[in-house]
Amino acid sequence: MSIYLSPSMLSIDFTKVGEQLQIVEQAGVPYIHLDVMDGVFVPNISFGIPVIKGIRKASNMVFDAHLMIVEPERYISQFRDAGADIINFHVEATKDPAGCIAKIKESGAKVGITIKPNTSVDTIKPYLQDVDMVLVMTVEPGFGGQKFMENQVHKIAALAQIKKDLGLCFDIEVDGGITQENVKIVLDAGANVIVAGSAVFGKADIANAAKEFLDIFKEYDAK
Repeated sequence: MSIYLSPSMLSIDFTKVGEQLQIVEQAGVPYIHLDVMDGVFVPNISFGIPVIKGIRKASNMVFDAHLMIVEPERYISQFRDAGADIINFHVEATKDPAGCIAKIKESGAKVGITIKPNTSVDTIKPYLQDVDMVLVMTVEPGFGGQKFMENQVHKIAALAQIKKDLGLCFDIEVDGGITQENVKIVLDAGANVIVAGSAVFGKADIANAAKEFLDIFKEYDAK
């Protein structure tokens, strides 16, 4: 399975959004991670539908929308219409995960389901056959720049084993504190979509930072 980098816009310079999106896209980055926060499910507020709709004109990358909002099912069609290609919702944020999955499928987007550090893999087992992606948080959602929680890596390994045992093909995404120095830990466990914020957009040379990740991924693809 191919490995993809999904830099987080939470760390982008919003005075240079179009420019920095072009930099990573031209460097060969396939995804951009859109951290949507409502100030309720998580304590911070980030950006929403109008921003996504605006930047859609500036990029051909896959828009990987991570909804850190309560009752995400209320806004699925709006995020899809704004340009989201993948819509990831938190299982903890809805009373009806199956209904949320159905709405995302109906919208035409790919379905992602996300778990916080205190949520077990068992919580999402009933839904794994119906999703395209599982996002494992390796920090508490809501803030950029946090330290990677290595004690969450076992969840990635567990999901990889479930995939193998059941013959499923969902992507395993990891988000939180990932750098060029620790990314091999999550790759070894089975992750194949890597979110990185400050390790890409926080660097002086954004293109080089992205290429460092991509070079590591090429090593794994070659194995």
